[in-house]
Amino acid sequence: MKIIEGGVCAPKGFTANGIHCGIRKNKNKKDLTLIYSEKKANAVAVYTTNLVKGAPLQVTKNNIADGKAQAIIVNSGNANTCNANGIEIAKETCALVAEKLNINETDVVVASTGVIGQKLDITPIKNGLDELVKGLGNFNDYACEGILTTDTVTKSVAVSFNIGGKECKIGGIAKGSGMIHPNMATMLVFITTDCAISSTMLQKALSTDVQNTFNMVSIDGDTSTNDMVVVLANGMAENNEITCENKDFNTFMQALNSVTVALCKMIAGDGEGATKLLECQVDGASTLQIAKTVAKSVICSSLTKAAMFGADANWGRVLCAIGYSGANVNVNKIDVKFCSNKGEILVCQNGAGVDFSEEKAKEILLQKEILIKVNLNDGEFSSTAWGCDLTYDYVKINGDYRT
Repeated sequence: MKIIEGGVCAPKGFTANGIHCGIRKNKNKKDLTLIYSEKKANAVAVYTTNLVKGAPLQVTKNNIADGKAQAIIVNSGNANTCNANGIEIAKETCALVAEKLNINETDVVVASTGVIGQKLDITPIKNGLDELVKGLGNFNDYACEGILTTDTVTKSVAVSFNIGGKECKIGGIAKGSGMIHPNMATMLVFITTDCAISSTMLQKALSTDVQNTFNMVSIDGDTSTNDMVVVLANGMAENNEITCENKDFNTFMQALNSVTVALCKMIAGDGEGATKLLECQVDGASTLQIAKTVAKSVICSSLTKAAMFGADANWGRVLCAIGYSGANVNVNKIDVKFCSNKGEILVCQNGAGVDFSEEKAKEILLQKEILIKVNLNDGEFSSTAWGCDLTYDYVKINGDYRT
């Protein structure tokens, strides 16, 4: 398995494009993205758990109920959520795309991201589709740009792997900067693969994977209304179709996980106003659920996030977060280390503070990527969660988001 270029355009048969159609006021920001498979693909998704769900999500869920799709259309700048005619707009968008691509409108995945509660005018989308479709090609970067909101960087990755002697590829793009909090899904992620895998096994792979990847990401404690993770598999690698849990399925799961973990880190590191990627690795738990609960609690702790922003080795905030997590742990066994590319430092052992160099700790915590290692010393289970620091800019961004 190796990292390759191309994102969602890396697998055979997939093209993409992104343009500015006029939804967003800033003409320098793309706001409409299209991903297309030349062959109808098996399609699966996981969705936000928020009871308030965007109209595009509801339409997409109906469209891919048969496990099939051929195109993904995404707009940014407007969430098309809590709008009286939201379903109508989402369906019309699918119909317009289907007409341009000469496919069935129920084979279109539709997604939107941006401000909630503002009416979405279909006109810019309708007027931009000719340019969008004619420009389809190996334009993964354009597609990345078209789905961003408050993101500061594009998020893309692809890998190649071998199934039965056939080279297969899987690639993904993502947006996610704010309103990111477990559980699924709290971002927009679009993944393509040319691996032949049945819809049933593809859904099993995705639903299993997200429990340890996207469900373990938190930026700000808010769960969004629109977001989803979608996977299209068009089978053009021509491997024998994966229809059951076997060696090939395990290989596919590893490839999928390499893509999703990479995207998790990119999303967490680009949290609104963030200056640092935080990773919490919990070892020594008596159950997997306890490991997950502890890792999430540490990553979600506003006080811990603020301490990391200030490069303050305030390990008490980590223990505090573990203590209120609800996990059944023995606090007198817990060890905590702070780590980065500048080394690691033990700050807590057996639930109590130890002598350590504040200067060394500061040097470690001033880096862009921080690993918080927690050992519960109570079992063999582990889990990892991702997040970011909490900065002044987070409040600034969300204080005037609508403007």
